[in-house]
Amino acid sequence: MATQSKANPVTESIDAASERVVELNEKAFANGKKAGAAALDSYEKAVASFTESYEKAAGATKVDWIASTATAQADFTRELVKAYTGAARELVS
Repeated sequence: MATQSKANPVTESIDAASERVVELNEKAFANGKKAGAAALDSYEKAVASFTESYEKAAGATKVDWIASTATAQADFTRELVKAYTGAARELVS
Protein backbone atom coordinates (compact mmCIF):
# COMPACT_ATOMS: atom_id res chain seq x y z
CA MET A 1 0.00 0.00 0.00
CA ALA A 2 1.49 3.32 -1.08
CA THR A 3 1.39 6.18 1.40
CA GLN A 4 1.14 9.77 0.44
CA SER A 5 2.97 12.32 2.49
CA LYS A 6 0.95 15.44 3.00
CA ALA A 7 2.57 18.70 3.91
CA ASN A 8 1.71 19.76 7.41
CA PRO A 9 0.58 23.42 7.33
CA VAL A 10 1.78 23.99 10.89
CA THR A 11 5.27 22.69 10.07
CA GLU A 12 5.40 24.79 6.91
CA SER A 13 4.37 27.88 8.86
CA ILE A 14 7.03 27.26 11.51
CA ASP A 15 9.68 26.69 8.85
CA ALA A 16 8.74 29.89 7.05
CA ALA A 17 8.80 31.85 10.30
CA SER A 18 12.20 30.36 11.17
CA GLU A 19 13.61 31.42 7.80
CA ARG A 20 12.33 34.97 8.29
CA VAL A 21 13.88 35.13 11.75
CA VAL A 22 17.23 33.95 10.39
CA GLU A 23 17.11 36.58 7.61
CA LEU A 24 16.22 39.32 10.10
CA ASN A 25 19.05 38.25 12.41
CA GLU A 26 21.53 38.36 9.56
CA LYS A 27 20.38 41.84 8.56
CA ALA A 28 20.51 43.03 12.17
CA PHE A 29 24.04 41.66 12.54
CA ALA A 30 25.21 43.35 9.34
CA ASN A 31 23.63 46.65 10.37
CA GLY A 32 25.20 46.35 13.82
CA LYS A 33 28.63 45.92 12.24
CA LYS A 34 28.07 49.01 10.10
CA ALA A 35 26.89 51.03 13.11
CA GLY A 36 29.88 49.88 15.15
CA ALA A 37 32.30 50.90 12.43
CA ALA A 38 30.60 54.29 12.11
CA ALA A 39 30.78 54.82 15.87
CA LEU A 40 34.48 54.01 15.87
CA ASP A 41 35.07 56.45 13.01
CA SER A 42 33.23 59.20 14.88
CA TYR A 43 35.14 58.46 18.07
CA GLU A 44 38.48 58.65 16.27
CA LYS A 45 37.55 61.96 14.63
CA ALA A 46 36.40 63.44 17.94
CA VAL A 47 39.59 62.44 19.73
CA ALA A 48 41.72 63.74 16.86
CA SER A 49 39.91 67.07 17.00
CA PHE A 50 40.27 67.27 20.77
CA THR A 51 43.96 66.46 20.80
CA GLU A 52 44.65 68.95 18.03
CA SER A 53 42.81 71.69 19.90
CA TYR A 54 44.61 70.76 23.11
CA GLU A 55 48.00 71.04 21.45
CA LYS A 56 47.12 74.36 19.81
CA ALA A 57 45.91 75.82 23.09
CA ALA A 58 49.06 74.67 24.90
CA GLY A 59 51.24 76.04 22.10
CA ALA A 60 49.53 79.40 22.36
CA THR A 61 50.79 79.81 25.93
CA LYS A 62 54.35 80.25 24.60
CA VAL A 63 55.59 78.28 27.63
CA ASP A 64 57.81 75.46 26.38
CA TRP A 65 57.20 72.97 29.17
CA ILE A 66 53.41 73.33 28.85
CA ALA A 67 53.55 72.89 25.08
CA SER A 68 55.84 69.86 25.30
CA THR A 69 53.72 68.26 28.05
CA ALA A 70 50.55 68.83 26.05
CA THR A 71 52.18 67.35 22.94
CA ALA A 72 53.27 64.28 24.91
CA GLN A 73 49.76 63.84 26.35
CA ALA A 74 48.18 64.29 22.93
CA ASP A 75 50.56 61.75 21.37
CA PHE A 76 49.82 59.28 24.14
CA THR A 77 46.08 59.77 23.68
CA ARG A 78 46.33 59.27 19.93
CA GLU A 79 48.33 56.05 20.36
CA LEU A 80 45.90 54.77 22.98
CA VAL A 81 42.91 55.49 20.76
CA LYS A 82 44.66 53.89 17.80
CA ALA A 83 45.21 50.69 19.80
CA TYR A 84 41.68 50.72 21.21
CA THR A 85 39.93 51.30 17.91
CA GLY A 86 42.18 48.80 16.15
CA ALA A 87 41.17 46.09 18.61
CA ALA A 88 37.53 47.16 18.46
CA ARG A 89 37.53 47.06 14.65
CA GLU A 90 38.75 43.46 14.75
CA LEU A 91 35.77 42.58 16.94
CA VAL A 92 33.33 44.45 14.70
CA SER A 93 34.54 43.02 11.41
